[in-house]
Amino acid sequence: MSGGLVTDVTMFVLAVLVGFEVISKVPATLHTPLMSGANSIHGIILLGVVIVAGSARTPLEYALVAVAAAFATANVVGGYLVTDRMLEMFRTRDGRRGQAARGGSTPQTAGGKVPAPRGATGSEVAR
Repeated sequence: MSGGLVTDVTMFVLAVLVGFEVISKVPATLHTPLMSGANSIHGIILLGVVIVAGSARTPLEYALVAVAAAFATANVVGGYLVTDRMLEMFRTRDGRRGQAARGGSTPQTAGGKVPAPRGATGSEVAR
């Protein structure tokens, strides 16, 4: 083994261990936004793939470029899909943002009473 390869493998292993340790300390409520942002950052890796593709000479280099491009693209698209799914949780059924986002009243500002769901009958509200 060459000294450069040992150094590269050591750096990779240390990066994996540090990354695992950092991610494991993130609270569950922040994990999804963190991963969504991290996945969308893979756009930078796509830029790197384009740069490396310009200097590829052997079939192995072309294959590695293709694999890197496929994984980075999947991660970018996945990051944006996760972000869209998270933002969907903050929309109402009619496609608009919630009342608080529009400046409307919330249960806290409306005297502390939670309004009944639309179409609810008296017996459903009493439950």
